[in-house]
Amino acid sequence: MESVSATLSKTKDLRLQNARLWLQGMGVELQSDFHNVAGDASFRRYFRVQVNGESRILMDSPPPGEDVKPFIDIDRRLRTAGLYAPQIFSEDPANGYLLLEDLGDDLYRDLLRENNADSLFPGLFDVLKTFALVADTTDLPDFDNRKLRRDMDLFPDWYLLKHRRMVDRVQLDAIWDGFCQQVIDAALDQPQCFVHRDFHSCNLLRTASNDIGIIDFQDAVRGPVSYDFISLIWDRYIAWPRSQLEQWMEEFRLILGLDIEPLKWQRYCDLMGLQRNFKIVGIFARLHYRDHKNGYLEMIPRFYEYITGTLRLYPGFEELLGILEKPECAP
Repeated sequence: MESVSATLSKTKDLRLQNARLWLQGMGVELQSDFHNVAGDASFRRYFRVQVNGESRILMDSPPPGEDVKPFIDIDRRLRTAGLYAPQIFSEDPANGYLLLEDLGDDLYRDLLRENNADSLFPGLFDVLKTFALVADTTDLPDFDNRKLRRDMDLFPDWYLLKHRRMVDRVQLDAIWDGFCQQVIDAALDQPQCFVHRDFHSCNLLRTASNDIGIIDFQDAVRGPVSYDFISLIWDRYIAWPRSQLEQWMEEFRLILGLDIEPLKWQRYCDLMGLQRNFKIVGIFARLHYRDHKNGYLEMIPRFYEYITGTLRLYPGFEELLGILEKPECAP
């Protein structure tokens, strides 16, 4: 989590006033005001505060739009699996408040470089292995056909129609259903396991004890084993060369002991990457136009290049690639 300098006054924010009363009512000694911490793409907010001589994080998830119960559930699953999710010290699900362990500001976004990937990725792969083989998926929602397709449809609905103002979608619509079904079939054909759904360098921290801290996991599902892996390697800030991606694909296949041929596994990863990256481009457009959040349109070109770069590898996707490379579609 990354601090910003502004301190929000408790007198100007009713949610923070109520959080202060909640904590004080439990006998928690607040020794500072609430300091805003950079949040995520949702309407949740995070604040750093000194409590009884220790730094803590207040999560503010205002209902009914937000719900802390999934966070509580997944946090316990991860900690039971031996992973480093933040400890929850106090919880008020009805009002949308959690008091959490402060994992610091040392994000993998700022740590990962081309010259240190070989030393950092093994630990991250160990986390993914624990997701795949240990983490409990009992009663988690399935990342099923409907959810996979809904995610992909964010791309034509928000990026092409809203952002690029593509009025004539006839050519795309003629092939979109078939393409999406190929991607979904590949996703459902592979082993299913615990899936974080947003496992990337902005949601991973190096803790003071040199563990890998995991955050933003409240949307976890039971889904394809390649999903979190491709979320990690198709990064928001570093575009790894294709040779490196393929090396990691094979390395991770061997780590999991998957009984899947290497080329088939590579195709699973590529198609899963397409599913996620189409979703990301669509979500970034939606965050800008619907939620009025700044800074997301600027990140679209990298993920768009991930999409077109992967489509170029598969002759069967030439028609879709041709549409996306048209000037009226490209970012």
